[in-house]
Amino acid sequence: MAVTEPAPAAPPAAYEGILRRQAMRESAARTYARSLPIVPVRARGLTIEGADGRRYLDCLSGAGTLALGHNHPVVLEAIKKVLDSGAPLHVLDLATPVKDAFTTELFATLPREFADNARIQFCGPAGTDAVEAAFKLVRAATGRSGLLAFTGAYHGMTAGALAASGGAEDVRVTRLPYPQDYRCPFGIGGERGAQIAARWTESVLDDPKSGTPAPAGMIVEPVQGEGGVNPAPDGWMRRMRDITASRSIPLIADEVQTGVGRTGAFWAVEHSGVVPDVMVLSKAIGGSLPLAVIVYRSELDTWQPGAHAGTFRGNQLAMAAGTATLAHVRENRLAERAAVLGARMLASLRALAADHPCIGDVRGRGLMIGVELVDPEGAPVGGGSEAPPDPVLAVAVQQECLRRGLIVELGGRHSTVVRLLPPLTLTDEQATAVVDRLADAMAAAERSPRRRTATGSIR
Repeated sequence: MAVTEPAPAAPPAAYEGILRRQAMRESAARTYARSLPIVPVRARGLTIEGADGRRYLDCLSGAGTLALGHNHPVVLEAIKKVLDSGAPLHVLDLATPVKDAFTTELFATLPREFADNARIQFCGPAGTDAVEAAFKLVRAATGRSGLLAFTGAYHGMTAGALAASGGAEDVRVTRLPYPQDYRCPFGIGGERGAQIAARWTESVLDDPKSGTPAPAGMIVEPVQGEGGVNPAPDGWMRRMRDITASRSIPLIADEVQTGVGRTGAFWAVEHSGVVPDVMVLSKAIGGSLPLAVIVYRSELDTWQPGAHAGTFRGNQLAMAAGTATLAHVRENRLAERAAVLGARMLASLRALAADHPCIGDVRGRGLMIGVELVDPEGAPVGGGSEAPPDPVLAVAVQQECLRRGLIVELGGRHSTVVRLLPPLTLTDEQATAVVDRLADAMAAAERSPRRRTATGSIR
């Protein structure tokens, strides 16, 4: 599909009125609408058309939900087929042909060693509910209550999921260091930094005075998304599996954003060869519609009927769309395509650092990419050698991207990581356009004469 340049921005009165009414009527908790003041009216693949007639390249993709982009034909056909069939659209957790087809296709994509001895629980339609279900499952199975999670984590917005996320204030979950090359908590990075992080975990679990009783489970993202696009080293992931298995601690892999080919493997745990005890799945598995499940080892299936329920567990349209998406990604080897194209985009973005000193780091896996922006003139913080994060520049870059018809999200510890989550159907031409527009936006943001840096100076 050809990349269409955005038309000149000239919002009509009706378009402005929609945004004004949204600001008046919706809660102060709204998020994306604040940084992306657009009104989408049509979309296909990577492209969104706004009510103002402008076209945008969407590298947010519903926060990773749209594996095939907007309105992919196989998804639309699957939804239409269910609608035309007269099948019930709401069935709680009753068995249906649509549900059976989804479960069969999902299990066909999972690591074989895992799928051959697994059970599935359909949850409420959001990933955060599946995280809650995973916590309840391992607590019921082990008779323990504590949980292990990692700094920088993000697992959802319900109380239990937030308690295991990096921004928690009322901490009831033991925090462990997540290894990073850039801004390593131990100031080392690389393999040695990952080894120390693993050793720390062992010490916390084995030290009788650590203040951490035997936990019900450990939850980990194979790539931290909201935490700043930090891929877990494969060796470290294997250590976490060894540490938990030897101590009878269920390992929960949160694949809500990393699943369905996003990282260059169908499931991100496959990079390391780790077989978890529980997988939390949502976003792309519903083919753009709400769907969330957990899949887990059958030995953990000890809870009672109704132990985790919900009215909207039987979304037939989402299951049909999800089946079509999973099959299309598998049959067309889109995970492998994401690995190749993602590596190419990472290389192109890293090459920009020579001309843009505000790029502190470029990292990611597959088509889950992050560019961390820094103040190159600022003094290092936290005892490390890295330049300080520059959140004001990051906001300016996001705004300049939008002006150029490119939708990106910000993440990371200080909201200074420009995140790219394009659909797996991204073409070579589109990938080049995304990098070019991002580079142009960074240049424009750097030239801004009144840009206030993270350290408070103005240059």
